[in-house]
Amino acid sequence: MRVGLIIYGSLDTLSGGYLYDRRLVETLERAGDTVRIIGIPWRNYGRHLTDVFSRRLRRDLKSAKVDVMLQDELNHPSLWRVNGAVRGRWPIISIVHHLRMSEKRAAWKNRAYGVIERRYLRSVDGFVFNSETTRKAVHDQIRTEKPNVLAYPAGDRFDVSMTEQDVTERANADGPLRILFLGNVIERKQLHVLIEALGLTGNVGIRVDVVGGLEVEPEYANKVRQQVENDGLGDRVIFHGPLADDALRAHFEQAHVLVVPSSYEGFGIVYLEGMAFGMPAIATDSGAAHEIITDRRDGFLIPTGSAPELSMRLRDLATDRKRLARMGAQALKRFARHPTWEQSMTSVREFLLETVEKANAGT
Repeated sequence: MRVGLIIYGSLDTLSGGYLYDRRLVETLERAGDTVRIIGIPWRNYGRHLTDVFSRRLRRDLKSAKVDVMLQDELNHPSLWRVNGAVRGRWPIISIVHHLRMSEKRAAWKNRAYGVIERRYLRSVDGFVFNSETTRKAVHDQIRTEKPNVLAYPAGDRFDVSMTEQDVTERANADGPLRILFLGNVIERKQLHVLIEALGLTGNVGIRVDVVGGLEVEPEYANKVRQQVENDGLGDRVIFHGPLADDALRAHFEQAHVLVVPSSYEGFGIVYLEGMAFGMPAIATDSGAAHEIITDRRDGFLIPTGSAPELSMRLRDLATDRKRLARMGAQALKRFARHPTWEQSMTSVREFLLETVEKANAGT
């Protein structure tokens, strides 16, 4: 099978969505398929809209010798009109991690984004969804069923052999409660809410390790770093920047809890990755985190933006290490029940093969 994949920038970009795309490419290539990456340069949303006039993009698409064209839905501002010019050459399948219009922002902005995004969603032939939440969000927008497959992301990036005893010993060891925030420092990830919550915990021993890029939204990142300084939390919040897997693994092994209080997640791979190391996850009740986390069992779901609620949960886990150990053990069990990357990406490949077969039968 010959597969095209349209993405912004490089497939090596560090984010959950790009990890998903990389895993899919790896699975396809291991099965003997060929994958052609068509990269569109990263710019801002407004400039991406001008890609509809790009002769080069249309030429690259029209000349693509593929059986099926995958598109990361993130690229929708560049493709919402271009798809009409190439439709029918091969099936167009969109990989939807989450909708831009689902993010928390001013309603008028989301209405504007929605006009473009709905046009794009209607221009494709089918979907790969990362969660039931994302599938419902798309259906609510286009009000029609198109061929699709639900393939959950997985958390088995690392070869982990944590046991319940390991989790219990880590929970009961002397020292502060260690929080891991993993993700690019962007406003949607709401690191500022975690910093505010930390300040509200008072003298309770808690340390936060922030692992993620500071360059994606530099103005926001600078604002958060200033918040840490103004609140006198410089000795309790450590910024590490993006890390390679070996260094990241060390943080997973040492931390007790993973906290990413995003305003919206289409899934949230990092929650599962933390659970593989026996870490309860704290997320918000907006988006798909509830498909991973069972509140008060293997983590907590807090109201979006609620620093007081988050502060209370952090104090609870810092002062009740038996509860921390119990929830960590439940996190291990939750991770063990989840599909692996190989299982999920194989289901996507089977869907693509079926799509190609139907397209060929119709010609």
